[in-house]
Amino acid sequence: MDYYNYDYNEYFSSMTGEQAQNFATGAVAGTAMTTYLICAIAIVVLLIIAWWKLFTKAGEKGWKSLIPIYNIVVYLKIIGINPWCILLLFVPFVGALIFEIWTAIRTAKVFGKGTGTILGLIFFPNIFTLILAFGSAEYKGADFGKE
Repeated sequence: MDYYNYDYNEYFSSMTGEQAQNFATGAVAGTAMTTYLICAIAIVVLLIIAWWKLFTKAGEKGWKSLIPIYNIVVYLKIIGINPWCILLLFVPFVGALIFEIWTAIRTAKVFGKGTGTILGLIFFPNIFTLILAFGSAEYKGADFGKE
């Protein structure tokens, strides 16, 4: 069979209805997955840039936001929480919830923001991280807002 001179019109015109439907479904699914993948990559890149900018605002080197685990330790230092408190994440269910709320409160406070930002960081963390990073928020220091 000569693949370079193959008549694809003959192939598509000889498809049954079910074959054509399966082909169209596959094409739509492939397009949807490609679109999803492109959007997901764009969001991840945007969040990487946002975390880099937050670290820079806090006086840390931006590259520290790229290293897994170490970035959490540096982030906790930035917001004034002892890095050993990360062990709270090992308490099933409740530990992660408490940790998320605690870090949201501290993050909002050290960047001079209030209750609205705290709630935003709890319920829409990615959006409010972008707002903190690219907005007018200024780092006040790890001791700012501590009782």
